[in-house]
Amino acid sequence: MIPTAQTFREALETLLSDARERGKEYVDVVSGELHAKVGGYPSSNHRMPTCCSVMKQQMKVSDKELFAPPKGKGAELKIRYFL
Repeated sequence: MIPTAQTFREALETLLSDARERGKEYVDVVSGELHAKVGGYPSSNHRMPTCCSVMKQQMKVSDKELFAPPKGKGAELKIRYFL
C-alpha cells in the first residue's frame, strides 16, 4: 500500500492527539519517523515529499519548523506542533 496525503494526515493527527491526552505542551515530529510509522520508508518508492507537504500544511501560526533539509522536503524535516 502506497501512503497518501490522507494517510499522513491521519497518522500526524494521531500523534498530536496522543500527545494532548498525555498532557504534553508540544510534540516534535520528524518526517522520516512519521513516514516510517505509516510505512513505505525507507524505500526507493517512498512518498517523502507528500509527507513533508502534509506536515507543513498542518502547521498553525504558533508551530515552529525546527529543521528543514536544504531542499525543504526530506527525512530530516522537524516541526514542533504546540498543542
